[in-house]
Amino acid sequence: MSQVKTVILAGGLGKRLRPLTSDRPKPMIQINNTPIIELQVNWLKKCGITDIIVLVGHLKEKIKHHLADGKKFGVNISYIEENVPLGTGGALKNARDHIIRNGDTDSGFFVINGDILTNLDPFTISDKGSMTLALVPLKSTFGIVETNGDLVSKFIEKPFIKDTWINAGVYYFSNEIFDYLPDNGNLETVTLPMLVEKQKLKAKRFSNNYWRSIDSHKDVEEASKEVQEVFKK
Repeated sequence: MSQVKTVILAGGLGKRLRPLTSDRPKPMIQINNTPIIELQVNWLKKCGITDIIVLVGHLKEKIKHHLADGKKFGVNISYIEENVPLGTGGALKNARDHIIRNGDTDSGFFVINGDILTNLDPFTISDKGSMTLALVPLKSTFGIVETNGDLVSKFIEKPFIKDTWINAGVYYFSNEIFDYLPDNGNLETVTLPMLVEKQKLKAKRFSNNYWRSIDSHKDVEEASKEVQEVFKK
């Protein structure tokens, strides 16, 4: 099994998913009776990743109680807690000493948003010394209607938008990333633009993998129809 550490960002409030997140953190929302974060742990284990650090904040005890030390899932799970919201970048910086141990400054690690479901292989972005994010195609939230004159010729249900890519929330970072993280602020709005400006951020496109971000009640409903097929044991 791989010793590459993987950090799951699981401290958000999930305001858009209330009331589901009124009594649980967003990563504990259930998709077909299984919490998002458990599906993520199972996916990482299937990829050969067993060293997982979960960054927790809002209603953190719910996650810690469910996952515990990870042994029941065949992995090792540890936790870094934030007592006040630090944003995704601040939370990651707060975990620096837990991620870099014994002066190991050369190795990199994965970072996963705690609200995404995917089956992509993270090792395909793990070039040593690089900072890389996974991209997935943008999918329209609407169906498209094609016409031939005044006749409808075709319905296309929620197509992918050609040549338009979005951040999949799966990253591989060298330890250099800690030079660009804020004490309080978001990875997406503070750190990534800085890396782009300095031409330090790579990207890899994944066009044929499953991916869904759980941002709305509709996402929960649709993911519940998809995960049985995608995450077969």
